[in-house]
Amino acid sequence: MPQNEREYRILDKDLGRVTHAEHAALASARPMVRLGLALVFIAAAAEFAAAALAGQPALGIMAASVAVAIYLALSIGANDVSNALSPAVGSGAISLGVGLVLVALMDVLGAVMAGGAVTRTLTEGLMGDTMGQGTPTAKMMLAALVGAATWISVATRLNAPVSTTHSVVGAIAGAGIATFGFGAVNWGAMAIIAMGWVVSPIISGLLAALILSSMHHHVLDKDDPIPSGRRWLTALVAATAGLLVAMAAVAFQDLGWRIVALLGLLGAGLGAAYAHVMLGRQIRRDAGQKTALKNLLGVPLVAAALVMGFGHGANDTSNIAAPLTIILQNISDGQSPLLDAQMILLLSGMGIAVGILLFGSRLVSMVGSRITRLNPARALCISLATALTVLAFSLAGLPVSTTHVSVGGVFGVGFYREWRDRQKARKRAPMPDEELRRRHLVRRSHVRTILGAWLITVPVNAALAAALVLGLGL
Repeated sequence: MPQNEREYRILDKDLGRVTHAEHAALASARPMVRLGLALVFIAAAAEFAAAALAGQPALGIMAASVAVAIYLALSIGANDVSNALSPAVGSGAISLGVGLVLVALMDVLGAVMAGGAVTRTLTEGLMGDTMGQGTPTAKMMLAALVGAATWISVATRLNAPVSTTHSVVGAIAGAGIATFGFGAVNWGAMAIIAMGWVVSPIISGLLAALILSSMHHHVLDKDDPIPSGRRWLTALVAATAGLLVAMAAVAFQDLGWRIVALLGLLGAGLGAAYAHVMLGRQIRRDAGQKTALKNLLGVPLVAAALVMGFGHGANDTSNIAAPLTIILQNISDGQSPLLDAQMILLLSGMGIAVGILLFGSRLVSMVGSRITRLNPARALCISLATALTVLAFSLAGLPVSTTHVSVGGVFGVGFYREWRDRQKARKRAPMPDEELRRRHLVRRSHVRTILGAWLITVPVNAALAAALVLGLGL
């Protein structure tokens, strides 16, 4: 294959690798499918047994909800950790064991410190009119949990990539309609959530393109990229750490802007100091080697993984915490809920962390070493853009799909490289239109795939949850 043709197919391959990563997640999760189906059966059996034998359906609802929530938490932790950790592990920047522990810890911190906004959107925002209805509301949420868990298990078995976030949102809406009618759903909030699903990959793509453009300008296009690379990467890690600390401070506490700014500057300073020391050590170790610049990207890849873990905990924890919050509030008979909101977020985040630690190693190793070992520069741009986008949407209280946001970053990198190629092409002889189309780096059909995924997932889960409400009396 000619060199030019191979070069121009790189980003198309990256998109294919993301698809392979999704299939790898599904394949690695298949041993959990039987566990999931068993938990769904246990959930239903616990509900009916408690209602029939003790005459206290709230006990069964609670037992069933916890069982299904455990399964969802383990699935989310096992499947989504590869988005955060695989680039760093694949590049050799961090060991698998240490990476899993750090990302699990950041997931818990993200859940506790910044998970409240998205959880409130899925409780008060999406289904606010159904709150306070007692057992019917609790049963509605149990149906949503069982419906989403069943769909995820079946889709995994069929090797069909689905989004947990889209599944839970669709199931909540469907169960609410079947229980209380179409007026139970806040359709304005639903439209905003759906708009976030469309906009978030676009924002991620723009951020990824911006980061790659800056990297080319300050590092990759330099005659001697090592000194400028050290300065640019140190600034990048500092800015990332500062933004993470500032966003966490805004989400966790209602602090004044001066305190938030001070904390952000402190985080930036610590990040800069760490990056400066580690990058200097890397340069001294690899002195004279051509791979020095490639290895330098390991430090910011680790930083991106930590930010991604925090953002993931802030966003995806709501898939578990929101249904459990509503169930607990509606079976308390007017008394204080058994667990407060922070405790529910903590337990949900810990469930995801356990999934990361128990089941994440196989998938991260597979994706990071054998399937999606991306060019470190592109992986860094995509990871940082994904992490910051997910964290920003979490701060705004909007649930998004981490995988779709990551694919948006791939698009941004690809479109930017196409633009650079067109700029260079002005200096070359004109080419036929067929050749220009062949040199596209990004396969446009992936846009239809992404949109089709959530357009199908939401109504299917809504129908399944509604069927559970109507058919099983939930």
